[in-house]
Amino acid sequence: MKITISGLPGSGTTTVAKILAKKLNLKLISAGEIFRELAAKKGMTLIEFGKYAENNPDVDLLIDKTQKEMAEKEENAVVEGRLSGYMVKNADLKVWLFADAEIRYERIAKREHKDIAVVRSETKKREELEKRRYEKFYSIN
Repeated sequence: MKITISGLPGSGTTTVAKILAKKLNLKLISAGEIFRELAAKKGMTLIEFGKYAENNPDVDLLIDKTQKEMAEKEENAVVEGRLSGYMVKNADLKVWLFADAEIRYERIAKREHKDIAVVRSETKKREELEKRRYEKFYSIN
């Protein structure tokens, strides 16, 4: 069984995916974990690698490709990431988590220890940039 968990930043995808994978005893394939591994390989902190990724679209493409390949190799897995529902064509269940924007901003601010006004601005910019990249690379709107 393959399950994808997707949603906007702060919607709870990582939390839900971890719980689901544990409860169902399935492998967890996380775009965030792939991101962390790539940062470590480059010898960068997550913040440094995040800034690097903003200017290097190949990073997103590599994360997406890696996640897709990992999911194809697994018969049973929970695949978590913004585009996992799109990338994993043969998923048995595709879940999109929705959360109100202000709740998402609050969660991110708490997680990252940032001011909510800063998070609100950064998240809106991030989502707009991602939307453009997804349209450009995958024709997703």
